[in-house]
Amino acid sequence: MPFPSDVPAIAIMKYLSTILCFVFVSSAITAETDYGTLIFEDDFERTESQELKDEPGNEWTTSSDKTAKGNKQVDLRDGYLYIYTHAEANHATSVRHAFAFKNGTIGMKVKFDDAKDSLKLNFTDLGEKSVHAGHLFNVTVSPEKVSLTDLKTGVMNLQLRNASKQKTLTKEQKADLKTKNKDFAHQRKTGTWHQIYATVEGDEVSCTINGEKIGLYQSPGFAHETKTLIRLLVARNVCVDEVRIWRKE
Repeated sequence: MPFPSDVPAIAIMKYLSTILCFVFVSSAITAETDYGTLIFEDDFERTESQELKDEPGNEWTTSSDKTAKGNKQVDLRDGYLYIYTHAEANHATSVRHAFAFKNGTIGMKVKFDDAKDSLKLNFTDLGEKSVHAGHLFNVTVSPEKVSLTDLKTGVMNLQLRNASKQKTLTKEQKADLKTKNKDFAHQRKTGTWHQIYATVEGDEVSCTINGEKIGLYQSPGFAHETKTLIRLLVARNVCVDEVRIWRKE
């Protein structure tokens, strides 16, 4: 687009910057709209009434009463959620919220303070009795790796889980279990926020970070009819913000 010769250069630069900003924002909105219907969002812009117990609000629940002797492990800080594991805990911290979709996307911003930190998005259906504790599959994100894991037809399947405990797994079962997880290497800086999306489409699950598709994997457990609960599982420390859930089906 040509500009008249008498238009100052700074005015042209401001105009072009405005156009680029508009294109970027429009693209982001279009991309998120493609995920389906927004059914849940949380920016954690609230405060707690006390600092001794978990009080995440907005219908989130936690595992601290059962796994950490009631010690606080979830803290609202300056508009984001800080999740950590107490020294007396016997399990990774679990922060949970109900939802329902067959196909859809869960997005959020995540910050890791250390390269050893990770966040496990545990998709669950507590009504599914063929698996332990409703576990269907995980999308696990760390600064160096993304793992996509089918639990329903893998290690959380009760028949396979019991056989493993009794050491009666067949060679075929052991070989099949090895196909239930796929790791994807990547590198992300600690101490900064990253936008992640975990998308379920039939028997495929994918993970995108900062606009880059890191991995996609196919496994039968991903196609479970209805996912009804998300668990944010944290073994060390993670910061979470701007949680969104979209339902496509």
